[in-house]
Amino acid sequence: MSIHYFSIVSLSCLAGLAFIPLSKKFVLKYRIVSSRGVPLAGGINIGASFFLACSLAIIFYNSLFRETAGILISSFIMLVFGVVDDRRELSVFAKFLVQIIAASVLVFFGVRTQIIYIGTLLNLIVTFFWVLGISNAFNHLDVMDGLSAGVALVVSSGLFLICIFSADIKTAMLLSALIGSLISFLFYNLPPAKIYLGNSGSHFLGFILASVALAISYAPLERKVALFSPLFILGFPIFDTLFLMLMRLKKKKLPFKKSNDHVALRLLKKGYSKAGTLILALSLCMFFVLCGIALSRVSNLAGAVIIAFAILISIALTVKISKMQIDG
Repeated sequence: MSIHYFSIVSLSCLAGLAFIPLSKKFVLKYRIVSSRGVPLAGGINIGASFFLACSLAIIFYNSLFRETAGILISSFIMLVFGVVDDRRELSVFAKFLVQIIAASVLVFFGVRTQIIYIGTLLNLIVTFFWVLGISNAFNHLDVMDGLSAGVALVVSSGLFLICIFSADIKTAMLLSALIGSLISFLFYNLPPAKIYLGNSGSHFLGFILASVALAISYAPLERKVALFSPLFILGFPIFDTLFLMLMRLKKKKLPFKKSNDHVALRLLKKGYSKAGTLILALSLCMFFVLCGIALSRVSNLAGAVIIAFAILISIALTVKISKMQIDG
């Protein structure tokens, strides 16, 4: 089966490498969506190569599951409206409305949290908060070349390993297609970027990773600590968002008001190069992902130790990074 995954990754990557130069020329020629002369076509390219690879895999292996269909349909909705948002900035209300519609489609197809201790209603509430939160976390993370897509690649690789451990073939195929499309995109998005994600790309990546994380089974019920596995695998975008909100509140600003308090921007202001900042950010992302993978494999006691250790590291980093001044 590993050759199947490799084939999907390769197909998605090759499709992306073929699409990007063409779309880049088209976008710049007709001035459709660009920022400072750099095309905002990343979302279109990642989406195109992802959906192409998924479609061919479904046809070739003759396997389309209800949950897979839900993830594909709802993420396509996010991508389409993201392109509209790049073309003509949508209001905050319109953005949240689209995200709620896409999340509702996801839930309709049975993709939601399955926490047996809290009941159906709370599971639905948690699902909506999770999907909208992660979708916007990746959008907030897209503040420098290669960061959001690089984090998405590390996270999707971690989720892929969980699927392999649990023999979740259908979700592993989705992740294979996403990994391939991200690899091709990063060839053009690493510093200095020749193409940007745009709102379409960052929201699409956040939405599909949040959705896939819900579709995966992490461990048997007796290992309750595994419930925290997706939180840690997606720990870096969560950490960055919470850090951002905390710094804004510390400055007595609204937590959702734009500012330069992102972890990456503070590192850049401190004097790190773009490449150095990217390496540090992806290393921290890898730390969270490895913690999340470990939580899906170890006992409750060992998992509690891992969680405590990761929380202490997060607190220490928050204190250290918060001292890096970005103003003046």
